[in-house]
This record gives sequence, C-alpha cells and structure tokens, in this order.
Amino acid sequence: MSSQINILIGTTGSVASIKLSELVLNLKQNPRVNVKVVPTKASSFFFKEKDIDAQIHTDEEEWAIWKKKTDPVLHIDLRNWADIMLIAPLDANTLAKIANGLCDNLLTCILRAWDIKKPVVVCPAMNTNMWNHPFTAQHLNILQDVLHFKVIPPISKLLACGDLGIGAMEEPGVIASTVMTILLDSQSDTK
Repeated sequence: MSSQINILIGTTGSVASIKLSELVLNLKQNPRVNVKVVPTKASSFFFKEKDIDAQIHTDEEEWAIWKKKTDPVLHIDLRNWADIMLIAPLDANTLAKIANGLCDNLLTCILRAWDIKKPVVVCPAMNTNMWNHPFTAQHLNILQDVLHFKVIPPISKLLACGDLGIGAMEEPGVIASTVMTILLDSQSDTK
C-alpha cells in the first residue's frame, strides 16, 4: 500500500446515512486518508452531497462514462483504487443483496468484483425487529464466514422509528478508529 490510505465508503438506505458527513470527517482526521463515497439511491435521501467532504460516485455515473469496450469501468476502477471498503450504514436490503450475490447497482457491483484479499467492514443499521430477524443472522454469517467481512455491530438506543433497542449504527468515531485498526492489521498479515 502507498503512503496514502484510500477508503471507499458505501452508504445504504438507512436513516443512519445522516451520519455520513461526520464519518468522513472522522476518517479524514488522518492526513493520509482519501475518501470516496458510493451511495445507493435510497441513502441519498438522508444527506446533501455538498455537505460531504469526499468525491461521490452514483449509479448514473457508472453508465455515463462507459460507451465502448475499452472505456473505463467505474466499479472496477473504484475497486482498484480502494485499500479498504466500509459500508456504513448497511441496511437490511443491501445486506440481503450482498449475501445472495446480487449486483444491481454501483455499490453491489463493486462488492461482487472485490479483491477478497482487501478488507471490507460493514456497519449494520436497522430497526430492532429487522436486526433480530433470522434472515439477518443468516446473511451476516455469509458475509463473515464466506466473504470474511468484518462486522461492527449496531448499538442499542432510541432508534429513528421511535423504538428503543438494538439497531443503531455505531458512532462515527468508533467506526473510524476500528476501520484504521482493521486496515493496519490486514497490512501486517500480508507481510
């Protein structure tokens, strides 16, 4: 890895996407960190692009730049650029897509083409009943056991829906420090 640290953040359709700006700022406290963001359409509802201190890549951009066989392919270029991928928040819908191998948007195409030697960290965020659903456990097992993703589990608090319980995304500062630790550990494993 170069002296720069390239972190690709995927963000999905959980209300926790409102913390994207804070998460980017926490990661960029390290002057070596570069961040790019790939939001799903559903996550874009929760933030304004102008508030995010990072380059943002959308589904529409994937098809706008590719015209012929030798043109760049955005999901491959982003995969090659990144040292680590962070999905924060990871909603139940995208969790199910990843666990079942679907790739119907830029984010899931990146993950399907991901170099499995590079780490992926996911931060689930969903309603307590969604978190406790048997499919969620099954899907997380696939991400951890088959794909070797690292999971930063959700925390308990008053959720956006008004319920009190587990399902809130971990705080951005904790996520940022955990991501850096996982990246450093993965680099020492390859030496």
